[in-house]
Amino acid sequence: MASVIVVGGGAAGLVAAWRAASLGHRVTLLEANNRLGVKLRISGGGKCNITHDGPPKAILAAFSREQARFLRPSLHAFDNRAVLDLLHREGVETYTRDNGRVFPMDRPGSATAVVEAFETLVRRAGVAIRTGARVTALAGRAPHLEGVLVEDERLHADAFILASGGASYPETGTRGEILGWLKALGAPVRPWFPALAPIPLHKPRPDWEGVSLRGGELRLSAGAEGRRLAAFAGDIVFTRVGISGPAALELSQGTERARRDGAAWLTYATSLEPPETVDAALQIEQRTNPRLLAATWTQRLLPERLVEPLLAEVGVPRTLMLKELSKSARRMLVALVTALPLGEPQTVPLARGEVAAGGVDLAVVDPRTMALRGWENLRVCGELLDLDGPVGGYNLQAAFSTGYAAGNLV
Repeated sequence: MASVIVVGGGAAGLVAAWRAASLGHRVTLLEANNRLGVKLRISGGGKCNITHDGPPKAILAAFSREQARFLRPSLHAFDNRAVLDLLHREGVETYTRDNGRVFPMDRPGSATAVVEAFETLVRRAGVAIRTGARVTALAGRAPHLEGVLVEDERLHADAFILASGGASYPETGTRGEILGWLKALGAPVRPWFPALAPIPLHKPRPDWEGVSLRGGELRLSAGAEGRRLAAFAGDIVFTRVGISGPAALELSQGTERARRDGAAWLTYATSLEPPETVDAALQIEQRTNPRLLAATWTQRLLPERLVEPLLAEVGVPRTLMLKELSKSARRMLVALVTALPLGEPQTVPLARGEVAAGGVDLAVVDPRTMALRGWENLRVCGELLDLDGPVGGYNLQAAFSTGYAAGNLV
């Protein structure tokens, strides 16, 4: 059997090491941090959204067409049921939320329990684990990788699996430097790009920190009066410097691309009805309930904490009754609930994304084995690949599936 070095002890690396060792190979797992699964431990705020429920077809539908085509063979070989079966056998209980996201049972250390289960699997399979072992260089040239350098030590093996992650959350060890080394070896790569990240705003609302807007839609346009570029139905939450929450994370990649193209503008609609429909309903309210305060009507769709400052910004007194609303004031109220202006974004931080877009070009990777084309003994998997799905457990599932394929050395 072959000697195998797996670089990276995250989701993909743990599964790759376990699978290769289970097939009888001599596996060494190198992890730069002092413990395994650091990013897994903090995922989902420490709750760890393991995967998404549903058949493989539904999971693939969450990815772009190119990415879904690439992911299909590995997902069918090691799907969400297989991941959960492994964890259940190790005593990790899970539950599925109404939105299809699968989590370990909500208790202290739930994410750590997931990591510990995978660590148990790799140790039981006979994997030699080296923590605090940061790879600093790759040695060799196509078609054969000769070894990896860990400080001043060169480690050799018959086969190498790179599962070192992307470039987000650098404090977890995912610095993305291996992508540059692969590029230097001639592998086509796409630069790292922020994805699933909070969005800073040019004019943030620090006083609104912690306030959520729910049940509406975040919209991205090419400037304040420009055409709509994208939209995502979901919640946002104000932070000290901008916005976060599911909708913000989903639109972060598109927002940064639009910003770099020179025009990006964000709004949030708490009412998904067209402005004309909301305006007509407000006029009916004026006639049937004329003494209702404009502030009270606005609070039906916006959090109370935001109503007073927003009314002040558009020049509508808090004590104004609906019967006293001018036509222009009425339209301003309608605009607040159908297109609340958030304004221009600042640079979306690569380091704060749950994942990073970019990575090794999928066109040069065998989707069944994760072998890098042109190389006899080199495979790549997980976030190092140019795969980036939405929030909801899709990216971890992609890591598990591609890790399994990479470790399936026969």
